[in-house]
Amino acid sequence: MMKNKLTIIFAFLCLLSFQDIVSQNKSEELKEVRTFFVVRGEIRGKENRSPVTDATIRVVGGDVAKTNAFGRFTIRTSVGDQLVIEHPSFGKKFHVVSSDESIVVLVDGFGELEQDSNKGRASKSKSKSNLAQHKIMLDSAVIFKKKDIEKSIQYIEKALENLYDDTDEKQLSDSYEVLGDVYVYWKQYDLAISNYKIALNAYSTARLWISLGKTQLLNADYDEAIKSFKRILRNSLSRYQQITVYEGLGDAYKALGEYDVALENYNKGLEIAKTDLIAPKITDLNSKIADNYAASGKTNIAEGYYTNSLNLAQNQNLKRAVVEQDRVADFYNSNNFFDKEIQLRKKNLEDLEKSGSDTQVAKGPLQDSVIVSSQRINYKIGNAFLQQQKYDEALPYFKKSASEANTKDDLIVAKDATRKLSETLESLGEFDEARTTFQEYVELVNELTLRKEQEISQASRLRKNIREKQTRIMSLEAERKLERSRTVSYKREQQLVEESNKRQLYTIYSLIFGMILLAVTIYLLYRNSRQQKLANNLLALKSLRTQMNPHFIFNALNSVNNYIALNDERNANRYLSEFSTLMRTVLENSDEDFIPLSKELELLELYVRLEHMRFQDKFDYKIDVDEQLKVSDFQIPPMLLQPYIENAIWHGLRYKEEKGMLHISISAKTDEILEITIEDDGIGRKRSMELKTKNQLRQKSKGMGNIKKRIAILNDMYKDKVDVLLSDVFEDGQGTKVILTLKKD
Repeated sequence: MMKNKLTIIFAFLCLLSFQDIVSQNKSEELKEVRTFFVVRGEIRGKENRSPVTDATIRVVGGDVAKTNAFGRFTIRTSVGDQLVIEHPSFGKKFHVVSSDESIVVLVDGFGELEQDSNKGRASKSKSKSNLAQHKIMLDSAVIFKKKDIEKSIQYIEKALENLYDDTDEKQLSDSYEVLGDVYVYWKQYDLAISNYKIALNAYSTARLWISLGKTQLLNADYDEAIKSFKRILRNSLSRYQQITVYEGLGDAYKALGEYDVALENYNKGLEIAKTDLIAPKITDLNSKIADNYAASGKTNIAEGYYTNSLNLAQNQNLKRAVVEQDRVADFYNSNNFFDKEIQLRKKNLEDLEKSGSDTQVAKGPLQDSVIVSSQRINYKIGNAFLQQQKYDEALPYFKKSASEANTKDDLIVAKDATRKLSETLESLGEFDEARTTFQEYVELVNELTLRKEQEISQASRLRKNIREKQTRIMSLEAERKLERSRTVSYKREQQLVEESNKRQLYTIYSLIFGMILLAVTIYLLYRNSRQQKLANNLLALKSLRTQMNPHFIFNALNSVNNYIALNDERNANRYLSEFSTLMRTVLENSDEDFIPLSKELELLELYVRLEHMRFQDKFDYKIDVDEQLKVSDFQIPPMLLQPYIENAIWHGLRYKEEKGMLHISISAKTDEILEITIEDDGIGRKRSMELKTKNQLRQKSKGMGNIKKRIAILNDMYKDKVDVLLSDVFEDGQGTKVILTLKKD
């Protein structure tokens, strides 16, 4: 076995050597007819792109040129020529001409003989300086992230320019990560996702994957967020990162309405947070579990978790308590628990005053954040009273909310509070004051509309500027990839030239032996191929012989003869036409191991129809195909079912005194498994055996034995694709059912 493997490997190497010699011979034969052209080129140092002067460029067996002060040259050459580039500083380099386009060759080691070791130290110093500048630029970008997005992006662009020739993938990844963070802050989530992916391609970290997943949540790409979070779970994460990932998975599944899966992930995160005593996450996850139960309609359970989150937030700090109080009060409002809502919002108002400032709160992980402010709380308290039709109690809260909102220039709350105030006054019968308040509401709406238009216009201009800057950054990335591709291509060409030279040294010595060995190998492969083909043909012929029972052909011809004797020319022609169609189809499929199920169904329907024409008084038949089944997806051995149908008709239904029924049904057991059932209500297998002669018994046994062998061979070749089960239909032994299962692939 080992000897044969070594023989084949050696033959393959000899074949490669033989191809090299043949290609060289062809090259020499075509040398006289190749097309020459003048090509321009440049020789530059790889490290600093400085031009290489006085370098000698020589075409093997052709012209010679030298580079000028700018490292440029022109030389007469053709496609396939090898250029030899020589210079004292780097020795000898090679380049293969692939087209008539300009050539740029980057060489390692240029200037090493002319400069001392200070150059190496200067190069390292320059690299460190570039990295230091890169760090400064990124820090500046972070400083301006929340102040000026355009200036922040400009600093990132400068940072990337410092890395243009640097191979530090970690620094490159950091640059695009900061850019993604900037876009997230300014809610440009699609741009953020693109830059996070670039950063991950350069250098993958758990922090980056988590940032990507969170941004996909914000962009409503829930399925992609799930993929990102699940992928990072396979990595080594800190305990806090694990909590964050499970929390993100819970948010995504909750947004998709898969509340049970969301709850499972929230609980996993909560368990880790409790074990490690991470108080903020314990509070957050209790609150999110409550939100999940509320969204799924389990209000009572949600209320219990909200109570827990309130207590935990109160123990954490005052601002966190304000946030949670607002969230739970919204839950009470949505479930019409107005008294609980009012009580909690009044406490919320007191705690907000104690904290001394408004508090920002995210209203759910997938929505924009809003500010918990006194004017908003007063508005919501008034609205709760209004929903209970307690107009006198609602009135002062709406007035206070509108007044505070106007003072703080909160037009949205001012508008809503003024409208509710007008409605409340109207309900109390204060129509003049209500009319005046409504006019104020109209003025606020107009002012808010004008402001919104201005904001939209500014946002549009900002987004346009951002897109332009992103395009410039993408062009930098494209140039960086192109430069790297050129470098890799150049190195590959050099390796190919060196390998080609080495192979040529061994070609002459191994050619004669290789050709003999190659001839022997080809002969062995040819003989094995012939034997395999012969075995396949034998299997196909054996299948063909067993596909159609000779009795059926003989009896079919007798039926035609009978129609002719009865002068029933029409039925004779029809029977003979359909019989010939059946035989032609069988012969066409005889060389195939498998044919489409649709073809097999047409063939079986034709066969059963012919048998029914002969035995109309003995049986009826029905063929059912599941409408949901994609027939085109399945393949089946040709005429595999025919012997079983023939047995059902000839040995079951034909001997039945009354008219029988043959039922063939085809359905999908699973997406990958097809189930075919052949069922008859004939006399049964036991009774049929009793009625047969010894000769019939021998023929039946041989016929079914061949079909079993055929199935065994097919299963051996195609990994258990076909399975057949025979059983009686009725307890008294009458009727026969054949269940054949077939795998899709």
